[in-house]
Amino acid sequence: MYAVFEVSGVQYTAQEGDVLKVPFRKAEPGSKIDIEEVMLIKDQDSTLIGTPTVADAKIEAKVIGDGKDDKVLIYKYKRRTKYRRTQGHRQKFTEIKINKIVSPGK
Repeated sequence: MYAVFEVSGVQYTAQEGDVLKVPFRKAEPGSKIDIEEVMLIKDQDSTLIGTPTVADAKIEAKVIGDGKDDKVLIYKYKRRTKYRRTQGHRQKFTEIKINKIVSPGK
């Protein structure tokens, strides 16, 4: 069984037991979170597609921790003007583990 869901405007596909990096959420490591924006649930014999989300479906996840991604360099350049700027950015993320995908009627 797998599901397509949305966290902070970003869509993910995951199965039970997967570990994902999602955009930063204020949550303590070890705490449990529920994700309500489930758009699709695919089982071996059935598929539930939401309009836009599947009603009464949720994903139970556990927060493993948080951190920062690799550095992304931003370089600005204009020719013939001696204009050069370099800037770096490290995006914060929260690492979660998918414990259970709850589909409606189960």
